[in-house]
Amino acid sequence: MLINKLDNVEVNIQTGHKYAVCDIKKGDNIIKYGMPIGHAISDIKKGDHVHTHNVKTNLSGKIEYTYNAVEYPVDKIETDMTFLGYIRENGDVGIRNDIWIVNTVGCVNKTAQILAEKTGAKYFPHPFGCSQLGDDQKITQSILKGMVNHPNAGGVLVLGLGCENNNIDVFKNILGTWNEKRVKFLNAQDFDDEIAKGIELINELKKNAQKDERVPVPISKLKVGLKCGGSDGFSGITANPLVGRFCDRLTAMGGSCVLTEVPEMFGAEQLLMDRCINKDVFDKTVKLINGFKDYYTRYNQVIYENPSPGNKNGGITTLEEKSLGCVQKGGLSAVVDVLDYGDTVVKPGLSLLNGPGNDIVAVTNLMAAGVNLILFTTGRGTPVGSAVPTIKIGTNKTVSLKKKNWIDFDASGMLEHIDLTDSLIEYVIDVANGKKSKNEENGYEEISIFKDGVTL
Repeated sequence: MLINKLDNVEVNIQTGHKYAVCDIKKGDNIIKYGMPIGHAISDIKKGDHVHTHNVKTNLSGKIEYTYNAVEYPVDKIETDMTFLGYIRENGDVGIRNDIWIVNTVGCVNKTAQILAEKTGAKYFPHPFGCSQLGDDQKITQSILKGMVNHPNAGGVLVLGLGCENNNIDVFKNILGTWNEKRVKFLNAQDFDDEIAKGIELINELKKNAQKDERVPVPISKLKVGLKCGGSDGFSGITANPLVGRFCDRLTAMGGSCVLTEVPEMFGAEQLLMDRCINKDVFDKTVKLINGFKDYYTRYNQVIYENPSPGNKNGGITTLEEKSLGCVQKGGLSAVVDVLDYGDTVVKPGLSLLNGPGNDIVAVTNLMAAGVNLILFTTGRGTPVGSAVPTIKIGTNKTVSLKKKNWIDFDASGMLEHIDLTDSLIEYVIDVANGKKSKNEENGYEEISIFKDGVTL
């Protein structure tokens, strides 16, 4: 399969691996998606397998970027499409009405588990909240704040120990204002029987949440995170372009999409920069990219140490190839905003979010940014899920059939030029209306908070 007429490699539709469509000399660029994805390190004959044994990345160090504003017009769509959501006091809309237990510190993980088992609330263990300093602790606090404020939660018990750095009194200053009927606080050290007190508070939250009802709301209120994991050679051909079409459609209708995984923008970042709506957003995008490169070099790591072994087995050779496939999830929409850890998505359109490609960290960052659900494309398959519905989209027929307990939606029809955009939108609306995604059915709902600092 030839993806772009400029390509000098084609993709085997059985394996996802690349083969030369012409002789390629040592030093010549390998072209896929119409763009260089690396260069040949030896002569390659027509029909030869093109992969890590004969290709090397073109990327090295930092790059000077320029703002070359390019219009990628996505016409606005007037629609009366709705979904059934829960309207919160601040105007945000949730698609679930669960009770969440949010720990200020990892020391009470087991307490949270016991409370969840006894009440049906959801808990999200993590090891942080104490022995952290500076910006490292601020990231933890920002992510937890995003959870407490998340519109998918009908009620939240903030559970602390009492002696941690991020104790409840400190965390309240970070949290700002809250609805006392929707958010309760419990320091475990303050009560003889913290389990009994926790059950009492959760029951109060459940009683209050029972008053909430689903009502029709415009699709423009929907916020969707975009993520890929366990990518393969089909990711940039089927599932990611499909999600890109979904993103274009949703943002044209006034909705919001959020693209993250900054290291998997390396090599394709200029395409995103050219789509920034103004110079200010461009400058923020440059800072986003270079900031993550500085993070690598600060720890004496190779900036372009990517793709993963699983990616390579699936046919992805270089980071440029991975990135060019990855950013397709953002479609052709203009980039309207750049978010840092703990920032909340507020602008309709496509936003970029700081964070690594690590699957659980990335879905946690997206959740904390306020997305209602996540579209997660995968070629190798993964069960991981966020605190919000995480819709797995299989890039190929094999993984979609083999891992039916993981995969929600099969995008392999894109290989046959079947437009699945309407079907994916319908599926997303069903999930927004209450249909459980596979990660929800299986209880794969977890968090992992990005760490960058000293542990005392």
